[in-house]
Amino acid sequence: MCGGKGMPQIVSFGQSDVGLYRSNNEDAFFVSTEFRLNVLADGMGGAAAGEIASKIFTETAVEVFSGARARSAEEDLKLIHKSYALANSRILSHTEENPHHLGMGCTAEILSFCDREFTLGHIGDSRIYLYRNAILTQLTRDHSYVQSQVEQGLMTPLEARTHRLRNVILRAVGTTEDLPADLIRGSVSPGDLFLVCSDGLTDMVDDEDIEKALSLPSSIAAKVETLVDYAKGAGGRDNITVILTEILEE
Repeated sequence: MCGGKGMPQIVSFGQSDVGLYRSNNEDAFFVSTEFRLNVLADGMGGAAAGEIASKIFTETAVEVFSGARARSAEEDLKLIHKSYALANSRILSHTEENPHHLGMGCTAEILSFCDREFTLGHIGDSRIYLYRNAILTQLTRDHSYVQSQVEQGLMTPLEARTHRLRNVILRAVGTTEDLPADLIRGSVSPGDLFLVCSDGLTDMVDDEDIEKALSLPSSIAAKVETLVDYAKGAGGRDNITVILTEILEE
């Protein structure tokens, strides 16, 4: 596993909540301090199909990373790419064998830590943020209709938050054979907080309130619970999954 002299220690915590309106939870997640790995998938396609897609992605990523004999920051990039490709193939195969699940898929986030670096993979509108020096930065870009409209200057970010098509996803795992994932690498510093979350949080809670929760003098478990409570307090219209990882002093 990643580690060694001078490698910062990390601590991670995750929580998923069905929310206030849904009867089932289509989010799936995996958190491991040992593997230095966070995985989150938000299913789409309705009822059991969305749950199946998110489960396939999460289990595939864990399988790929747990099977790696040696890891480096460079190797993590390959493992993330392999996770997306294999999960995409498995979901497509599932829908071929189960035509009544046609249209299912999932958004998907992978965040790994190794050799003083983080590596992330991203598809969909779940998000990964970095909270560093009291500043919250969104590392990922939503693959959504409203985000494309914002980038073209056809819609303001405020309008995008409440637009009727805000949940239309332009890229999801399991929906097409050619699936490019966004891959990002960067360095970590002691005190960094990384947030991985489904849109059940960000549709309900704006960045200012997320930043407020992360600034609280509490454990990461308490911060996660606070963010989930914020989302439910704002309406809780979707499943809510929140994962936090803190980079500790060496």
